[in-house]
Amino acid sequence: MIKKSSATNKPLDGKRIGILGKGGSGKSTAAALLAKALRARGYDLCVLDADSTNVGLHQALGLGKPPVSLIDYFGGTVFSGGAVTCPVDDPMLLARSEISLDEIPDDYYSRNREGIYFLVAGKIGDKGPGAGCDGPISKITRDLKIKKSGKALLTLIDIKAGLEDPARGVITSLDQAVVVVDPSTASIQVAADIKNVVARIKSGELPATRHLDKPELVEMANRIFLNAKIKSVLVILNKIKNKETESYLRAKLKKEGIEPAGTIRQDGSISLSWLRGEPIDAVKAGKDAEKLVERLEELTLS
Repeated sequence: MIKKSSATNKPLDGKRIGILGKGGSGKSTAAALLAKALRARGYDLCVLDADSTNVGLHQALGLGKPPVSLIDYFGGTVFSGGAVTCPVDDPMLLARSEISLDEIPDDYYSRNREGIYFLVAGKIGDKGPGAGCDGPISKITRDLKIKKSGKALLTLIDIKAGLEDPARGVITSLDQAVVVVDPSTASIQVAADIKNVVARIKSGELPATRHLDKPELVEMANRIFLNAKIKSVLVILNKIKNKETESYLRAKLKKEGIEPAGTIRQDGSISLSWLRGEPIDAVKAGKDAEKLVERLEELTLS
């Protein structure tokens, strides 16, 4: 059984941890497994589904249906006449971005039987043709701060696959980035690219702003990058069938200057759970997630 953290020993309290990686690497699976492990360790947390196209994370957490998307709470996208803009075109912070679950309508969040809160930033699948890009969903992902009973919740964010959201600056507001790597060349490359993006942000490199026509917008974009919270990138291996696969992936990642922090082993029950829309309940993978939580705590304390 996983050992719970004490009330005074929860280094991840209030942190924002993003789950990134290429499409199909298993980000949502990792998010569900890590959420369960964090909750069992005694953390008060929420999961933010910030993947604008993928669906089903609510089922993996044991919820019958997802809550109403926050894009509606904040007034809809600018492309449909709403209030939420793209952070590339308009880097200004999202208005009312700090929300309390005690004050917003309960249609906008759910809670599973383990006590994990769940919110959805937004989806574009139901917006119809010509609805515009999903940049406004990225702004919610970047700026949202979630509280409960006056306390900032540990927020685990399942971020859209690939590099688009990191390039939009979503990664600047994270405390930690977790990159999921499955056995594929593309996944290795995405991990290396995200590591590079974070290193460049931490070195003080500023974003592209030549498209912005107002000085205050340029100033805000630069400030967001200069004040980036991101501390480190933690890479985890996923869908690992055997030692040979793991050794090969580790060797390839080492050439990119990456040392994986842990491994989630292949578990056939996970694929079946996703197919059936059932909660993920994988014993071996769950134990792997417990070890990864410990590593996240170590990184935060270091």
